[in-house]
Amino acid sequence: MSDSNLTPEQRARQNIDKQLIAADWAIQSFNKFNPSSKLGIAVTEYPTQSGAADYILFVDRRPVGVIEAKAEGKTLSQVHDQTERYATDKLKFIIKTQDLPFQFESTGTETFFTDARDPAPRQREIFQFFKPETLYEYISANTSLRSRLKTFPQLNKDGLRSCQINAITNLEKSFSENHPRALVQMATGAGKTFTAITSVYRLLKFAKAKRILFLVDTRNLGKQAEQEFQAYKPNDDKRLFTELYNVQRLQSNFIDPSAQVCISTIQRMYSILKGKELDASLEDDSPYETKIVKDKIDEVVYNSAVPIETFDFIIIDECHRSIYNLWKQVLDYFDAFMIGLTATPDKRTFAFFNENIVSEYSLKQSITDKVNVGYDVYTIETEITKDGARIKAKQYVDFRNKMTRKKEWQQLEDEVQYEGR
Repeated sequence: MSDSNLTPEQRARQNIDKQLIAADWAIQSFNKFNPSSKLGIAVTEYPTQSGAADYILFVDRRPVGVIEAKAEGKTLSQVHDQTERYATDKLKFIIKTQDLPFQFESTGTETFFTDARDPAPRQREIFQFFKPETLYEYISANTSLRSRLKTFPQLNKDGLRSCQINAITNLEKSFSENHPRALVQMATGAGKTFTAITSVYRLLKFAKAKRILFLVDTRNLGKQAEQEFQAYKPNDDKRLFTELYNVQRLQSNFIDPSAQVCISTIQRMYSILKGKELDASLEDDSPYETKIVKDKIDEVVYNSAVPIETFDFIIIDECHRSIYNLWKQVLDYFDAFMIGLTATPDKRTFAFFNENIVSEYSLKQSITDKVNVGYDVYTIETEITKDGARIKAKQYVDFRNKMTRKKEWQQLEDEVQYEGR
């Protein structure tokens, strides 16, 4: 059947099949189901107590998940009840010992995921389907990551400033409430990176995070972050951080499978997702300060060598410079909690982190606390402080297509104005 003769739902299933295959799933019909043929098998039209499920996912011969396929443009948040029904139904020829925990809704252009093992399960949008190996790891664990994020032990405050204690405590509270994004606003010189590394240490030790990405926008910042990880000694252990956990600063497209912390520029991570080697000189300057004008944006697509579940957390240093234009695709790709670090957020920064500001520590307060020294201010009026900022014409921004629900990157024809003070 040609694409032009497909119904919208058939076209959606065709796209879903392609995405599952790209993530190393086998697609089999119920009548030809061979549970031993591969680790991960997506069985179509599997009969259940209340009708045929679009896809039942089997991993290592066990049913673990369900996919509800819908036509492009369907609002997926409205169909989760149907997915949940199939997840709790009896399956033909199979004796289930538990409900199917991994629940997906997809149109082939938009995909939502719910982990029923979470303390308060709820949908979240993901870029692509998880690999079978990942679901095998998840199902083999006693608890989900979000369950573990609710059980942090009390913070050891030795050697920490009050602003750092506040940031870490509130950040962990944000994690426990399942907020996907959080912003730490802290004055330069107050110890943002030390705060972040302390949080990374606790996420690895107590939440059993698999891997964390520390994202910077210049090579020099990456080197500085690496040095701070190497020098960091936790206050509850005599060993250095790098004696406890493997830290890799990415200087090529290779991500060490044993690395628990990866430090990378956003430019390099973008090139890794694109499967291209990066000229290291392009990491010397922040992309925020480099004008990039292209006739057509080079969109990130799924890369099975770096699946969406590669990182559990992404810490974005100087995040006010790294979350815009085509670089935002790197952040949209991964299924990870995001933590922004900055001393100077703007309105777009607040919006990106859903106004979830877990810590505010101003330069003025840091001077009062004698963390930083005072200074004399010479106010200079600029076009931005007077008239606001602009997203310039010809830059790329992402839009949600209201008909298909697909994210699309478009060049702005006109400037977009942000208010001044």
